Amino acid sequence: MTAVTRSSGTTTSVDVAEAVRAVRASSRRRQLLDAAVVVMGRTGFHQMSMQALADEAQVSVGLFYKYFGSKEDILLAAIVDILEAFRDQLQPAMDTAGDDPVMQLIAGFRQYTTIVDENRDAVVLTYRESRTLDAAGRDRIKELEVQTSAPMRDAMTAAIDEGLMSSVDVDLAVFDLMMLAHGWALKHWHFAPDYGLDAYIAAQLRFALPSLLVPEKLGEYLSRI
Repeated sequence: MTAVTRSSGTTTSVDVAEAVRAVRASSRRRQLLDAAVVVMGRTGFHQMSMQALADEAQVSVGLFYKYFGSKEDILLAAIVDILEAFRDQLQPAMDTAGDDPVMQLIAGFRQYTTIVDENRDAVVLTYRESRTLDAAGRDRIKELEVQTSAPMRDAMTAAIDEGLMSSVDVDLAVFDLMMLAHGWALKHWHFAPDYGLDAYIAAQLRFALPSLLVPEKLGEYLSRI
């Protein structure tokens, strides 16, 4: 492909080629991480072999090493990937709920649980294998978990300030909501026969909101779930 001279406001063939390469690399990395989650779910991290990963992804072992330096790097990348999805998708979903902080919190919980549903195996993997990581990897996960919870903490704090929610330990309450969302992955085998995703979300909100909302607002918000 021949490069053209760049001018203000134009896109060159070099730009297009670089964008295509970036998309292909991202797609390939996604393919490898999806395969890793499947294999680790089947065998566990310690029994996982690079050959098993390559077989699952239908690529060469060498391609895995092109993207990841070690098994530990793959594990960390798989866990970070799901945490970054929570971090990046939560606030935009909450913004669609308007200015009401309670509705923002409800939208945040709904989106968080939806992401859990889309990544159930990765969520279970995070619980099961994260202790395998070194100190730097564990610190990275803790950092991302705090970042992820920030939008819901902000919404809950605003709801308390506006008199819509009782004064509670916001950090504790938000992490409790996140644990309820994780339960959809951790106990999916138990809940799935009786609940679809939307029904599970609604049931958990009806369970959690009475402990958070001031009594005179409870009926109003429960009717909007």
